[in-house]
Amino acid sequence: MAAGALPSTWTIKHGELVFELQPTPFGHVGVFPEQAANWDWIAKQVARESRPLRVLNLFAYTGGSTLAAAAAGAEVVHVDSAKNTVAWARRNAELSGLSEKPIRWIAEDAKKFAARELRRGNRYDAVILDPPSYGHGAKGETWKITRDLHPLLTTCAKLTEGHRAFMLLTCHSPGFESPEVEAILADAVFGTCQAGATARPLTLTCIDGRQLPSGVVARWPN
Repeated sequence: MAAGALPSTWTIKHGELVFELQPTPFGHVGVFPEQAANWDWIAKQVARESRPLRVLNLFAYTGGSTLAAAAAGAEVVHVDSAKNTVAWARRNAELSGLSEKPIRWIAEDAKKFAARELRRGNRYDAVILDPPSYGHGAKGETWKITRDLHPLLTTCAKLTEGHRAFMLLTCHSPGFESPEVEAILADAVFGTCQAGATARPLTLTCIDGRQLPSGVVARWPN
């Protein structure tokens, strides 16, 4: 292997979670490290409850949030439109010793799945979302964050109504800074800005101490 070249696959750990990494045509390697603080927050929210939570993870990618929730004791429904990415997440669950945890792996469009769950009367205690700016579902469905995020959050509000334990939304799209992300979560889910949802920048810390902006996270409760 040439000096500086990446191996075909390798693994990293975050606590007890293990992730398989590999170069992709999109320049990704299979994990977004700025999400690590969110994984810790998710685990804390799940662990503080006296009952097992039912968590819906939309746009779930390779499963960092899914594994954090499952390891803390939640039942998780993991939804991503790409079958190969869902398979990657399942490998991460196996590497992390979580393959026997109650996780459902769904390759489907997030909007369609959430709407169908609502029609079926299925309910959740928490929803995690990490939507892209643009995307396509498993059957060619289109996603545009400026058009589709608020309606999807409204559906998620109905899915969690009456027994909501936590909500987490991350955005990496131009125009979605902390005030906008906090407001859209508060408005769509709670109908008021006084609900206690808070947003802050996500950052990556360089070895020289610099903080690189890496999107925004909004959480409820604080």
